[in-house]
Amino acid sequence: MHGGHDHSHSHSHAPQNFGRAFAIATGLNVALVIAQVFYGLMTNSLALLADAGHNAGDVMGLVLAWGAYAVADWRPSARFTYRLRGASILSAFANGLILLVAVGAIGWEAIRRLMQPEPVATVTVMIVAAGAVIVNGLSAWLLARGSKSDLNMRGAFLHMLADAGVSVAVIAAAGGIMLTGWQWLDPAASLLISVVILVGTWRLLREALRLSLNAAPEKIDLAAVRGYLQGLGEVSEVHDLHVWAMSTTETALTCHLVTPGGHPGDDFLQRVAHELQHKFEIGHATMQIELSDGAQCVLREHAV
Repeated sequence: MHGGHDHSHSHSHAPQNFGRAFAIATGLNVALVIAQVFYGLMTNSLALLADAGHNAGDVMGLVLAWGAYAVADWRPSARFTYRLRGASILSAFANGLILLVAVGAIGWEAIRRLMQPEPVATVTVMIVAAGAVIVNGLSAWLLARGSKSDLNMRGAFLHMLADAGVSVAVIAAAGGIMLTGWQWLDPAASLLISVVILVGTWRLLREALRLSLNAAPEKIDLAAVRGYLQGLGEVSEVHDLHVWAMSTTETALTCHLVTPGGHPGDDFLQRVAHELQHKFEIGHATMQIELSDGAQCVLREHAV
């Protein structure tokens, strides 16, 4: 039987309000997609249409990410007691899936065009792609502030940054066609775009999938967390240690601490919660106190 139960919170507040950054970036990219589709069809450039398809996916990704922030701070309910913080994880995962679909579509059409190259209006393509570099670069700059600490924001930021690079490849392909007349450079650039998207998306998708399955965030060193807790003077044993992501910015922890000397008190719990926040960025810590190491827990044999 457990000797006692208590918990303490040191919340990592919801992410800063990035609504304006998302709104501007989304508006710029919607305008860019419209321009790229129009001129891609007019100039018969698959590379430009491929970039438009990629940017359209990013617009959906931006809207998903923006919407995730909006709903994450809704008031908790009887069923969603953690609010809807996990929406940002689902958004990052959906973002990755959208880009994978875009890769497949672009790659399929590029292979067809490699077998049957078609002429491209190179000057117009270069002008439109140069505009895309500016738009994507500005969008990445707007999102850069939150990209270091938030997977959802990082996904949007990386997409914008990758788009700028992809547009540079489109310009290079159009310039190569202008100099050599090799029309196959346009679908070849599209295949390169597909590879860039795939490589850039894989890590994001992998981490989002892990978090959606309640894995510990990549930035958390579980061995270091356990070492810190076991090193506390009042604690003789740590078990049932679980760490998971509540959202792309907030991490939770639960554990059982055995303290044979008696209940260490609220000051101890507050101190440990504070240290977990500042050392490991774990903002929601729940610790159950056990006064005897003979206590048995159902999950004990399976805990980390």
